[in-house]
Amino acid sequence: MAHFAEIQDGIVQRVIVSEQDFINTGKLGEPSNWIETSPDNEFRKQYAGIGYTYAVDNNIFVRPQPFPSWALDENSDWQPPVARPSDDLVYHWNETTQSWDSGL
Repeated sequence: MAHFAEIQDGIVQRVIVSEQDFINTGKLGEPSNWIETSPDNEFRKQYAGIGYTYAVDNNIFVRPQPFPSWALDENSDWQPPVARPSDDLVYHWNETTQSWDSGL
């Protein structure tokens, strides 16, 4: 069995476990809309999830943008406009102030 993501308009709609032969029957819709994904991230960058984007040119799945201000880097990972502090404190991103707030 393998894991497959159904793609519509570049966005993952659902992820199922199935045999390739069943996908190929068309009983779940157009077989070309189903892309194999890897639960242990061996291929296509990361495991597909609902709402992820399938980047055809790079043949990878990309997580949804966590905040409007974040941008994709050269590795297709979302990065904040300001780097997270590198101390041992717990931080969360504050989109309003475009900064990291400490959990203290």
